Amino acid sequence: MNWFTGCVLYVLIWWVVLFAVLPFGTRPVAQADAHTGWRGAPEQPRLLRKAIATTVVAAIVWLGAYLLITSPWLSFRHGWLAGPPL
Repeated sequence: MNWFTGCVLYVLIWWVVLFAVLPFGTRPVAQADAHTGWRGAPEQPRLLRKAIATTVVAAIVWLGAYLLITSPWLSFRHGWLAGPPL
C-alpha cells in the first residue's frame, strides 16, 4: 500500500468511525419548544472530545487494516483467494 492509498483509507475509516461515535453521550434539550415540541440539537455535543476519540479509534482500525493488507494472510495474488492463472 502506498502513502496515498493509506491516507485515503484513513480518511474513509475516520468518517465511518465519526458517525459511529457521534451518538455517544448526547442528551436532548430539557425543555422542548412550546409550539412544535422540537428539542433540536443536543445541549452539549462535545465535538472536540468526539473528534479526538474518533482520531484515536480510526488510527487503531487503520493500523489493523494496514497489517491485514500488507500481510500474506489475505492475498489475491497467492493462496486460496487467487484467481486462476492466466
